[in-house]
Amino acid sequence: MHEIHVTFAQGGSLTCPAGTRAETLVSHFGVAPETVAAVKVNNEILPLSVPLEVNAQVEPIRLETPEGMMIYRRSLSFLLAMAAQKVFPQWKLVIGHSFGNSYYYTFLAGGAEEKDIKALKGEMQALVQAKLPITVRLMAYTEALRLFEANGQTDTALLLDERSDAKVQINECAGFMDLYIEALVPRTGLLTAFDLIPYHEGFLLRFPGIGEDKNLTAFEDNPLIFSVYKEYHEWSRVMRLHAVGQLNRILRERTIKDYIRMAEAFQAKKLSSIADRIYAKRDAVKMVLIAGPSSSGKTTTAKRLSFELKVMGIEPIAIGLDDYYVNTDKTPRDEKGEPDYECLEALDIPYFNEQVLALFRGEEVSLPVYDFKTGRRREGGRKIRLNPRTVLIVEGIHSLNDALTPQIQGDTQFKLYVSALTQLNLDDHNRVPTSDHRLLRRMVRDNQFRGTSALNTIKMWPSVQRGERRYIVPFQNKADEVFNSSLSYELSVLKFYAEPLLHSVKPHHQEYAESVRLLSFLKNFAPIPPQYVPGQSILREFIGESEFKY
Repeated sequence: MHEIHVTFAQGGSLTCPAGTRAETLVSHFGVAPETVAAVKVNNEILPLSVPLEVNAQVEPIRLETPEGMMIYRRSLSFLLAMAAQKVFPQWKLVIGHSFGNSYYYTFLAGGAEEKDIKALKGEMQALVQAKLPITVRLMAYTEALRLFEANGQTDTALLLDERSDAKVQINECAGFMDLYIEALVPRTGLLTAFDLIPYHEGFLLRFPGIGEDKNLTAFEDNPLIFSVYKEYHEWSRVMRLHAVGQLNRILRERTIKDYIRMAEAFQAKKLSSIADRIYAKRDAVKMVLIAGPSSSGKTTTAKRLSFELKVMGIEPIAIGLDDYYVNTDKTPRDEKGEPDYECLEALDIPYFNEQVLALFRGEEVSLPVYDFKTGRRREGGRKIRLNPRTVLIVEGIHSLNDALTPQIQGDTQFKLYVSALTQLNLDDHNRVPTSDHRLLRRMVRDNQFRGTSALNTIKMWPSVQRGERRYIVPFQNKADEVFNSSLSYELSVLKFYAEPLLHSVKPHHQEYAESVRLLSFLKNFAPIPPQYVPGQSILREFIGESEFKY
């Protein structure tokens, strides 16, 4: 057997036989073994049980990092599925959606009672105390297919229909087997921080938030967000489509065009109902504030909502919060000393309120224009005046924050939160993450319209998410209404654009790990031709050829 050279990111190197498992080298990582979730080999995240076959730079993925916490969450889902098969083998456990620092689960057999949830939690705790190894093995394709069909994992079996590999990776722990999606922790003993709490017809699997180590924060309910998920879940049930394999089957059966029309019509109906709510309050509401995380489709939502309001006789006028930035020399600095354009203080709040109040009094105002090249705001922009039928449409990340409008009466505002709240699952146990959905949208859009590479989009994404957690997510519950901009078929369209972009990220790039992960994720989707997407679809904001002007 030949030898390979292993270099450690924390310093040092050694020569060892090819096939040496990364877990046997933990003592060289320079960190406590119990803090290691997985390993990065030549910038690819892999389980600790991976054999090293070539010369490699090896770096531990620690649990407290964002990457480590995502591995922790997926591992908890695996642990829960394992416990459910043992305690309730006759029931089918189904993951629903993310909800704060939780995943929502139900049993197809019916509502979960408190005693059932207590039994599940007890079994999970027993599995943690047993410190069982979680390993990865290869299984022949036909054998894996028979396994999942025999276990009643029909969604997982359907997922394999899109794959043609002769060998399938499987996660295994104490005889329990599930499809390998991404790396899991090396043993159950690391999964000490979790909770199960009853919620509606199911329960929540609670886990630590990013940056919170292994501490569980108090659960903060958001009935409005949950009601949106529930509405889409019911529609998915009617359409008989809640998992990726079912979407792929629709494509193979050549009925995807009809499904796309129905998905778009359902979303349009929801937007129309939001316009109805605004119209019902037309005597009071003078301003609609729209907020949402990056690539949630706020711009197209604002345009489509404006058309819905015009049909009702309301005259919308759009105002961009970006034009109210203070000059760069007054912009607050972040912890690295860089201008922080995402914080509320980067906006001239008094001036914004002064202009809005003047408009409410019937006065004409000249809107400012912010020049991003010079970093300065100039006056003398577009002049506007409100009439009794006019409503302002204001789009910006801080639109739900009451501190944006301290001088403006609350009943004159209607706040709308827009996000791509993914309803589709990979299979019964594995979610399609909302953040991945938005990252792929942004990657495609920024390449199409700004010439930004996938490498740079991935590089920027962690700071984008930090800003969202700080400035957007805490204010979700301030919304009067939530609009889900996600379309269950769109990842199959985004795949067409994203895969070539992701292949441009090479192994020597730090961002290669994320690129490989996303490529592996997209392998589960059968591609849908972009020409099937309607011209007014929100998806067109990201792939181009929209009927709207941006």
